[in-house]
Amino acid sequence: QVQLQESGPGLVKPSQTLSLTCTNSGGSITTRYSYWSWIRQPPGKGLEWIGKITYSGDTDYNPSLKSRSTIARDTSKNQFTLQLSSVTHEDAAVYYCARTGDDGSPNGGWGQGTQVPVSS
Repeated sequence: QVQLQESGPGLVKPSQTLSLTCTNSGGSITTRYSYWSWIRQPPGKGLEWIGKITYSGDTDYNPSLKSRSTIARDTSKNQFTLQLSSVTHEDAAVYYCARTGDDGSPNGGWGQGTQVPVSS
């Protein structure tokens, strides 16, 4: 069973880079045909897919965030990461990692989410 947990700093200042790590303690992120996404939900808004990394290490990003997003992985630790640069207050959200389909649609294995305030 997939078990995911997000970790990272609790607060990010404007203009800084948001860095988060997702640890998968159930199964492997290299499992064939598995896809691993970052998703966020700003206060009062719906879910927004940020991007994903595949079982083979390929990445794909939401076009609206692509220029600021980097997803990577460390297979030895069964982790994948998110870096979102040049953050603003609009980036404040609850950030989730999740196992998804190739299209980014969640198919189980959500983390609990981590709230990331953006404040000076």
